[in-house]
Amino acid sequence: MGAALETLGDDGTAEGTTAERAPATMADRAYEALRDALLVLDIRPGDPLNDEALARELGVGRTPVREALKRLEADRLVVAYPRRGTFATAVDITDLAHLSEIRRTLEPLAAEGAARRASAAARAELRGLAATIEALDPAVLDARTLMRHDVAVHRGVYRACGNPFLEDVLVRHDNLATRIWCLVLDRLPRFGGHVGEHVELLRAIVDGRAEDAARLAAEHVTRFEREVRAVL
Repeated sequence: MGAALETLGDDGTAEGTTAERAPATMADRAYEALRDALLVLDIRPGDPLNDEALARELGVGRTPVREALKRLEADRLVVAYPRRGTFATAVDITDLAHLSEIRRTLEPLAAEGAARRASAAARAELRGLAATIEALDPAVLDARTLMRHDVAVHRGVYRACGNPFLEDVLVRHDNLATRIWCLVLDRLPRFGGHVGEHVELLRAIVDGRAEDAARLAAEHVTRFEREVRAVL
């Protein structure tokens, strides 16, 4: 896995490069690194997760890794079987409709909330994300790198909405949707355009245009489902 076990910052870079967002504990570090590797399928569905090997790779003890695996099981990203071990969960395409139903309702709510309530610091963060996304050249970036930017945008919007309960729900469901997205990533003809759509959404939030932000978020989720279904 190697570099896969870096966590994502808001600009798509490794989380460790942003001091103010450094995880608080070793267990947090392990959780975030493993979560992100599971999201982009660097840890493949069905792969076994050995706590001793992961501890060595992450440079932490086995106890933080075990705590992280318990959290990931609650997130439905790993599954533990008695006497068999812990494995990355399968990616079930049939979950797409259920996830999209939830996200079509809650993503616009988060975007609208961010447009109305985001702090000055949060708006500056989202403005920087928009500039980063706009400067990307999909022709020279691989799909996994673009996906990491996509994840960073979603997390930034969820944080900016100012509702930690809504943020928690959306992060969990976006994580599962991201795994489906990564499963078909190599078959998608316009993934760079999908990531680029975020620029308009982020600017609507920064400008406080709540209705536009909600509409753009809903359209984004709808396109996601349609494009995945088109390549199945």
